[in-house]
Amino acid sequence: MRLPTPLLRRGVRPAQAGRLSIARQLLLLQAAVVTVVVLALGVAAYRDAQEAVTEKAGDLATSVAETLADAPAVRSEVLGPDPTAVLQPYVEQVRVDTGTSFITVMAPDRTRFTHPDPAQIGKPFVGTIAPALRGEPFTETYTGTLGPSVRAVVPVFRPGTTTQRPEDVVALVSVGITVAALGDELSGSLPGILLAAGATLAVGALGTWGISRRLRRQTRGLAAEPLARVLEYHSAVLHAVREGLVLLDGERRVQLVNDEARRLLALGDADVVGRHVAELGLSRELTETLSAQRLAVDEVHVSGSRVLVVSQSPATPSGRSVGAVVTLRDHTDLQALTGELDSVRAFAESLRAQAHEAANRLHTTVSLVELGRTADAVQFATAQLASAQELTDRVVGAVEEPVLAALLLGKAATASERGVALEIDPATSVGTTGIPGGDLVTIVGNLVDNAIDAALAGTAPREVQLTAWQEEGRLEIRVEDTGPGVPEEQVPHVFERGWSTKEAGGGDGGGAPRGLGRGLGLALVAQAVRRNGGSITLRPGPGAEFRVSLPMQVPVSPRAVGTPC
Repeated sequence: MRLPTPLLRRGVRPAQAGRLSIARQLLLLQAAVVTVVVLALGVAAYRDAQEAVTEKAGDLATSVAETLADAPAVRSEVLGPDPTAVLQPYVEQVRVDTGTSFITVMAPDRTRFTHPDPAQIGKPFVGTIAPALRGEPFTETYTGTLGPSVRAVVPVFRPGTTTQRPEDVVALVSVGITVAALGDELSGSLPGILLAAGATLAVGALGTWGISRRLRRQTRGLAAEPLARVLEYHSAVLHAVREGLVLLDGERRVQLVNDEARRLLALGDADVVGRHVAELGLSRELTETLSAQRLAVDEVHVSGSRVLVVSQSPATPSGRSVGAVVTLRDHTDLQALTGELDSVRAFAESLRAQAHEAANRLHTTVSLVELGRTADAVQFATAQLASAQELTDRVVGAVEEPVLAALLLGKAATASERGVALEIDPATSVGTTGIPGGDLVTIVGNLVDNAIDAALAGTAPREVQLTAWQEEGRLEIRVEDTGPGVPEEQVPHVFERGWSTKEAGGGDGGGAPRGLGRGLGLALVAQAVRRNGGSITLRPGPGAEFRVSLPMQVPVSPRAVGTPC
């Protein structure tokens, strides 16, 4: 997650004097590593070149020595009365032609017959000759009269012999190249080695600088300690914030999810980072919203047993979409309180309407009395009172849950004002259920509201019938209306958030997804039913019938008798 610039400006400042940023530390470290590697490679290349020059010198010395040892003139003259007189000019010419440092022809007792320095002729040869006396050519690096040299010593066999036995060795030929001469040749390779090392060092330095500059931009020039502190703050904020946060990349895959989002989306401890939103098990509507990565502000979604307020902001740097930031707020408890508030408001509206009607009736009764028609006044007053009291007595007598009883009285008054008859079946009998009052208000209130809207979309008589009873430890609720009903093909979508037909004239017949302000009631009903372990079914066709079955959380009340026909 990219840290906000204001946070970096206010909370953490770039590395100050005496504290190197991570980019600079990496630059120095990489520069040191590149330098060491280049130096090591340069030394290795120099050593390889040195070994190659030495090997080449040894091969040349051996080749020249063997050629001279096999020459008939050398074989015959080493046994002559004055080998030096004949061999010295011949050997020196060969030395000059081959570019070697010295060529020495000697007797088996080391006495020199030839030497570049005439003063050394007749003196003993300095160096190893034992392998050559055994008839075995060899090479070595030895310090002689001309200094350190790479030399080859080859035996000279008696003329006319075909075997190479030690007793046939009549002389030795030593050819050498001094180390100083090798250094001159090696120095010719040094510029190439230095050039390659310099080029490698330059490329490595340039690459190191580029990486350091990129890292500096990405870390905002922070040193290790401030950067670690920023990450600690980042982690603390993510885990402490009471709002769910989900970050998605451009491929709709989760990149970050905090603890609250895991709780609200019921993700548990599953590893969801890198998974597509379609694999999280969310509701279809919420999955579609997150997949679209469109701007969303405080949209209400039903997910599992929760009502969530979802806001989504797509990230579009440089005009291209790279993902989205999603925030989630739990609206479940507030929705339950809103449902109860709606019930209280409806009850208050009912009381207001009844008060208004009572005032009208009172005025009518007073007017009849003033007209001297006392008997008519008494009859009118008692008839209206009996009608209102009958509904109240029936509801209060059949329903022990006070919240549910108040809701039904309020909905009856509301339906009457809207021209719909809300009939509460005489067989209704509900004792203490243990089901949360808020859930009962959500379920019954939304079903009745939907049924009233549906009945208004139908033809007269416009009626809604509600029946509730307890049977075998379960609370059964049935709400039926005289509206146009729900087509069978729409039944699977009725309880999805957004399904509504109110804009088309109300009712529950035929439907399609609608705007954000529509289609939430039945989704909340289904959620409350699931939360209490119940089930809900819908009968399609003209006159929709919703039936809810909820397990009670207390023993069956003695009032729960029979099942309505």
